[in-house]
Amino acid sequence: MKRTITVALLAGFLLSQAGQTTPVTTLKLDSIPTHLLANVGTEKIMKVESDLANVETYSNSVKNEYEANLKKFVDIPSVSADPEHKADIKKMADAAVSLLKSMGAEARTYETKGNPIVVGEFKAAGDCPTVTIYNHLDVQPADPEDWKDPPFNMSIHDGVYKGRGTTDDKGPALAALYGAKYAHDHKVPINIRFLWELEEEIGSPNFENFLLNHKDEIPTNSVVVSDTIWVSRERPAIPYGLRGLQGVTVTLVTGAKDVHSGTTGGLARNPIGELCQLIDECYDAKTGHVKIPGFYDDVAKPSDDEVKHFLSSGFDLAHFSKAHELNSLRTNDPKEASQRIWAMPTFEVHGIVGGYSGAGIKTIVPHKAEAKLSMRLVPNQNPEKILKLFENFVKEKCPDAVVKPEGSLKPYLGEFTGPYNNAAKEAMKKAFGKEASFTREGGSIGAVVSMHDILKCPIVFLGLSLPEHGYHAVNENFDWQQANGGINMFVHYLAKISQVK
Repeated sequence: MKRTITVALLAGFLLSQAGQTTPVTTLKLDSIPTHLLANVGTEKIMKVESDLANVETYSNSVKNEYEANLKKFVDIPSVSADPEHKADIKKMADAAVSLLKSMGAEARTYETKGNPIVVGEFKAAGDCPTVTIYNHLDVQPADPEDWKDPPFNMSIHDGVYKGRGTTDDKGPALAALYGAKYAHDHKVPINIRFLWELEEEIGSPNFENFLLNHKDEIPTNSVVVSDTIWVSRERPAIPYGLRGLQGVTVTLVTGAKDVHSGTTGGLARNPIGELCQLIDECYDAKTGHVKIPGFYDDVAKPSDDEVKHFLSSGFDLAHFSKAHELNSLRTNDPKEASQRIWAMPTFEVHGIVGGYSGAGIKTIVPHKAEAKLSMRLVPNQNPEKILKLFENFVKEKCPDAVVKPEGSLKPYLGEFTGPYNNAAKEAMKKAFGKEASFTREGGSIGAVVSMHDILKCPIVFLGLSLPEHGYHAVNENFDWQQANGGINMFVHYLAKISQVK
């Protein structure tokens, strides 16, 4: 018999029976030693080939089940930033453990000083490598008044799932779970561990201590993170870098109460105006250029090869604007634009609080104002150093203002070569029929830096979200096309990396 069989389909047998670890592309049945064929049987090999080949049939068969479980997850308002949702966080953790166990995985929660962490595992027979799949199950706040559909009552419209957390990050988490279950049930020789965090949206303040306290219980050969965004539906993306973050609030108090602007105006200080002036001195709002001395000193600019990858990724300004519903941009140059969102630091104003915000005008001079700010950071920038530069700048320009740090995340820069990234690219092509590009991610995932520093293993990003899915925005959504492809992608990825020594 001359039938060709991919090693991904034979890995379970070859690794366990012969200790084979060298990746190759294909084998023929007549090239396999006869004693191995005798041990496993030709019919058994052919069944494994057939089973893995039917992954798309499987993913379509579990569509209704996937949607039902996604709705259960999305309907739980697991908002980590709001203490009033503490009970919902526990409910989310319990639901996650219950689902993992119902699918045949071992699962439990680990308590931290903050929210719990859910750990699950499909264990393979024999001495097999381990992959850890990271996702988060906490979500951003959502004001129902701003949404077309209720944010915590998931609705389905023609294969589109609408609700907070559908794309960030519950939908991708469940796609990874269903792909892992299929791989496990069909004997792909790899242990598959799940780390589901419930504090990612607030900067993962307790994740690093969890890893330090339990690293001996969760050893792993590699990590895959499914919490990133493609360039477009037509162009999958595999990021290899993340920006860091330093958030701050700046508060200025100039009196004991709001006062009449006719009586005191012209003499009383206006804290809103002064904070606006301070912000103007921090950065140029039209160009985005940061004016804080020393801010750019340590920025590691992307290499020429990286910029080529950015430009060849299919990044398109018109599509980007449409997906994010932006009327205009700071530049129309694709080269500069891609570097601005993936490889350059930023200064952003998220909100100014103070004074009167009701209908019409209330003629008062406010006594207090607060600015909510953050700086996205890139490789070689240190959040502590940036915070110190900012604090010194505020002290010089507005001495009465009080700066409060609001979360700090280091930037991350990995590799875009090697066996795991090659496997990721092949798996995406197999599942979606499209060539993936290597990019960086403009956002931040605090847990990634912790996993890199403590678990000390390769990290690969296999996200499924699209720009139009609305990360952190109103009317967040996900869709079956991405979920279905994601299930397929994870099966192929797990089969491929089971061969990596």
